Amino acid sequence: MSLIPKLSLQLYSARNFPPLSSQLATLHTLGYQSVEPFGGLYGDIVGFATELNAHELTAPTGHFGIDQLEGGFSAALNVAQTLETNLVICPYLVVEDRPKDAAGWSHFGKRLGAIRKKLADHGIDFGWHNHDFEVTAMADGTMALDHILQADPELQWEADIGWIARAGQDPLHWLAKYSGRVAALHVKDIAAKAEPVVEDGWADVGHGVLNWAQIIPAGLKAGAKTLVVEHDNPADFERFARRSIETAKLWDF
Repeated sequence: MSLIPKLSLQLYSARNFPPLSSQLATLHTLGYQSVEPFGGLYGDIVGFATELNAHELTAPTGHFGIDQLEGGFSAALNVAQTLETNLVICPYLVVEDRPKDAAGWSHFGKRLGAIRKKLADHGIDFGWHNHDFEVTAMADGTMALDHILQADPELQWEADIGWIARAGQDPLHWLAKYSGRVAALHVKDIAAKAEPVVEDGWADVGHGVLNWAQIIPAGLKAGAKTLVVEHDNPADFERFARRSIETAKLWDF
């Protein structure tokens, strides 16, 4: 059966291969039906929405920076509503803004909870997207991701599998731990160790070392409704998108 409706692609993966219209045309041709945009694409939201429609693509999820969500909520809401995005994701904190201890991360989780409540008033879900630092032990042995998610039990999570694994953690453990709150997966593969390191050590999905035959079913069981393939620095965007969707077609949903 076709697996493509559950599959999306994070457009950050294509940022070095403009123009946008060509990126979207490539994705449509390859069989993608959805994309996940990020903040840099929201300048002309009507134009962006028009491009998506022209290439028969939707944006069920989208990344929005914390500054966008707290300092310009009305504009962020307009973007989400224009794109008919039903899951808004906050993806990152720059190093200088990251809390240093458990109390700080718990406070940050409550900030996210306040945003979630505002979006919920408009029928939009909200979650956090991890990198490696949230699943790296702090001085007290605890991890930021736990404090974030425990600060607001209704906050959802877009689990970035590649970053969890790169931090030396077991993705299956984390998916089980927060089962029911995993709204989406970032399906990102890690290359086998090589010298010199190419493409920042990432790989096309299915061409790295991660066991997707275990991870995908676990993610779906944990609640993921969208699988977003990503590569932070592909040398060839079309190759990454093509090989990743070829891998996805082998998955048994």
